[in-house]
Amino acid sequence: MKYLIAGLGNIGPEYADTRHNIGFMTLDALAKASNVVFDLNKRYGAIAQMRVKNAELVLLKPSTYMNLSGNAVRYWLQKEKIELKNLLVVVDDLSLPFGTLRLKPKGSDAGHNGLKSIQAMLETTAYSRLKFGIGSDFPAGRQIDYVLNPFTGEEQAQLPARIEIADEIIKSFCLQGVEATMNQYNNK
Repeated sequence: MKYLIAGLGNIGPEYADTRHNIGFMTLDALAKASNVVFDLNKRYGAIAQMRVKNAELVLLKPSTYMNLSGNAVRYWLQKEKIELKNLLVVVDDLSLPFGTLRLKPKGSDAGHNGLKSIQAMLETTAYSRLKFGIGSDFPAGRQIDYVLNPFTGEEQAQLPARIEIADEIIKSFCLQGVEATMNQYNNK
């Protein structure tokens, strides 16, 4: 079975360690732990390929910037001939406390521009997403500044452990499916 794991973020060093780039960070850690390297020169993004038992994972970090993520996701689903049920999008979520991880089989874009783009390009909300809570500790009207700034020192200290669990969820999604993985991880 082949899976497309799309970690959302923005390209460029100015965005590297920002909250909005937690999808990129999660995939970078998964690739590093598996000793695979991203090819940065692929169409619409950086691509790495790896195996987890009998599952073949295509890891995608779109180079289209967050607001056009759907272009990259649609292209790589088609290019790799991956079924929609085997797509998992890793995305930041303001509505969840920092470090909270929630796997969902479908859902609205909840105002997230990356998910809006994917929904528009795929013409459906029926794709799995792993939401990584980034908290919402910002004054009214300062959401953009918040998501485009780095994590606090305390959050950075906790990030590796939370990312490790996110990577376990990705592997479980590919090996056990969305329902079994939700049952195992969504309450942790």
